[in-house]
Amino acid sequence: MRTLAIAKKVWLELFRDKRSLILMFLAPILVMWLMNVMFSANSQTETTIATINVSQSVNKKLNKIDHVTVKKYHSKKRANANLQNNKIDAAISYQNNTYDVTYANTDSGKTTLTKQALSAALTKENFSTLTSKLKQIQRVLLKADPLIASKIKQPKQTSKVKINNHYRYGNKDTGFFAKMVPILLGFFVFLFVFLISGMALLKERTSGTLDRLLATPVRRSEIVFGYLISYGLISIVQATIIVLATIWLLKVEVVGSLFNVILIGFLLALVALAFGLLLSTLAGSEFQMMQLIPVVIVPQVFFSGLIPLDSMAQWVQYIGKILPLTYTGDALTKIMMYGQGLSNITNDIGALLIFLIILLYLNILGLKRYRKV
Repeated sequence: MRTLAIAKKVWLELFRDKRSLILMFLAPILVMWLMNVMFSANSQTETTIATINVSQSVNKKLNKIDHVTVKKYHSKKRANANLQNNKIDAAISYQNNTYDVTYANTDSGKTTLTKQALSAALTKENFSTLTSKLKQIQRVLLKADPLIASKIKQPKQTSKVKINNHYRYGNKDTGFFAKMVPILLGFFVFLFVFLISGMALLKERTSGTLDRLLATPVRRSEIVFGYLISYGLISIVQATIIVLATIWLLKVEVVGSLFNVILIGFLLALVALAFGLLLSTLAGSEFQMMQLIPVVIVPQVFFSGLIPLDSMAQWVQYIGKILPLTYTGDALTKIMMYGQGLSNITNDIGALLIFLIILLYLNILGLKRYRKV
């Protein structure tokens, strides 16, 4: 009977907490729905290849290969500039029976597709050349005397072309994980700062420390900025350690400035800090906070860039634009893999600053509900 009484007490408390009850059922459904949206998207690799001094017939054969788009350039310098700016995935130039191929190599799938496409196009080109020469011989044989035909030399196989491969990022052994590293780096900075800040403020609320602080004349904005400064200093150290450990332990190549990588990591940490503080303000208990974590974290993973957003429906892309990790992943990828500077990621930095300002404002408003006077 006592066991049943305890069970009844727990049930009554659970049903009184409507917010926890809703999160308990809606959170798993939301996560599963997001997984269906993301993994049902078209993930077929598409590659754009620039060609310089490549014959018309080879260009046509490359263009006929599925998921390959060919753009003809007259200047190798311009092609290399677009390669660095992520406008093309590879550049192929031809001279003296040699193909010089430069790969962006930021996506191993696109590099592999480019190699396969060029190999297939050159194989078809050689076959077409031999077929054309054989047809010429057949026409001669039809008109000529057998004695003359016997003196006609058979066509020689076209000389084998040479292919020189160059990589702007990494080398021939660089795999798909290299593309994921900048995004995962941002995700782990966000995750750990979010968890620490959210749980810390929630603990102060449940222990009554925050109530006593709010009973004083101190302003709500001063409380929020005080937490931001204190945890922000810790976040600097934490973000720096995560960035350096990831780069050095995993031996990840960073083409751009390491300082810029740490700067973006710190800016993201401030956003995660403000996000965690806001959710701890909204959550009524530790139980609700734990339920809110997957609702916040899982979408960040899906829309961070691990799965290309441009392959999804337009409305899905709009969701990605309202999440901070989308901009962090883009900024870190541009710095680490393309070597771009801060001037090239001003939009991403601006978006993170906007997130930070909005979240701080919402934190100040959120504390109003706990002020008794």
